[in-house]
Amino acid sequence: MSKKLKITQVKSGIGALKKHKDTLRALKLTHHQKSVVHNDTPQIRGMIFKVQHLVKVEEID
Repeated sequence: MSKKLKITQVKSGIGALKKHKDTLRALKLTHHQKSVVHNDTPQIRGMIFKVQHLVKVEEID
C-alpha cells in the first residue's frame, strides 16, 4: 500500500508568483488552511518542493 501525504496550505497564495499559485491550484489547495490528501509520488513531491514555504506536509498511512 502506498503512503499518503496530507498537505495543508498554511500561508495565503496572494502575492505569490503566478507559478506558485498555479502549483497550489494543481494540488487542489484553493483556500488558506485547506487540507488535501495525495499519494506520495515524485510528481507530488516536486510540486510540494516548489511551494514548501506555503504548505505543511504530514505523512499518513
